Amino acid sequence: MEDNDAATAKPVLIAGQWRAAKNPSGTFKAVNPATKTPLSDRYPVCGPEDVTLACEAGRDAASALREMPRAADNIARFLEDYATRIEAAVEALVEMANAETGYPVTPRLRTVELPRTTNQLRQGAAAARDRSWTHATIDTKANLRSNYAALDGPVVVFGPNNFPFAFNSIAGGDFVAAIAAGNPVIGKGNTGHPGTTRLLAELAHEAARANGLPPAMVQLLYRTQPRVGFELVSHPLISATGFTGSKNAGLQLKAAADRVGKPIYLEMSCVNPIFILPGALQERSSAIAKELFDSCAMGSGQFCTKPGITVIQADGAGEAFLAEVASLFEQGTPGTLLGAAGAIGISAGLEDLCEHGAQIVTGG
Repeated sequence: MEDNDAATAKPVLIAGQWRAAKNPSGTFKAVNPATKTPLSDRYPVCGPEDVTLACEAGRDAASALREMPRAADNIARFLEDYATRIEAAVEALVEMANAETGYPVTPRLRTVELPRTTNQLRQGAAAARDRSWTHATIDTKANLRSNYAALDGPVVVFGPNNFPFAFNSIAGGDFVAAIAAGNPVIGKGNTGHPGTTRLLAELAHEAARANGLPPAMVQLLYRTQPRVGFELVSHPLISATGFTGSKNAGLQLKAAADRVGKPIYLEMSCVNPIFILPGALQERSSAIAKELFDSCAMGSGQFCTKPGITVIQADGAGEAFLAEVASLFEQGTPGTLLGAAGAIGISAGLEDLCEHGAQIVTGG
């Protein structure tokens, strides 16, 4: 939900300071997907000035890290401290994430996703200390030789809407990997859960300061116009980008990064086709039907691993399997989609499939 009341918008985190966004192009509010009610806090739609300032501060942080005599130890302590601070703030975090995503507090947020997040932070700390990932890899047969080290500038991280903790731009796997490797991070907070990301950034900023890291080790921007996002991933001072999200957005960002030779790593949505052979249906048709339903329904069907197409042989066993899967969907409990765009996309997809001869066997 967009509006233009920039004066009351939450601050961005740039160069170690929480401050108002510079010349934002608007503001937005997160929407509770379960109630379809806008939440109270406003967040800025960041413009090119904030992008430039964050990139410059990230460059300075990368330079400062290279001069630190035991930077890896500081980074490891930061990641461990950050994980501990998250655990101490669990109530506020899961309450905010529940309001912004509609995911249940228990078990999804409190006992599944949040522990996964703190665990990967601690794994990152171990990797920062161990540094075995920096060992040279030599493959003479393929004529490949690689040696890994920190980059020369900040890494941009885009997080998806469906994992407010474990893939968050300020706490997820891409964030941990970039930090553990010695790179400052500019997190581009997902529009779906800006409040959750802000709380995480506050904790990360405090932990970074407490463990002697540069002020711009962790920075946070919120929504940007597409053009500004393209400028961010292609900025001369950016070393790399990690993106998790939709195929459409990911490929557009990749095109922008590719034009200037900037590495960008993408985890995007996928059709995930499954082929079930007749012998498998003969052996365990009901079990496979349940497994397929569970995989499709997990996270209300909003996981990137969800099967999109299942191919079976058109015979009696295949028809029985299809009927059993349809029955499981009919008995299933409806879930909450993370945003209106999901419902629009599903409706458009169904319409397109039906126009090409598909038949709806349940729902619709």
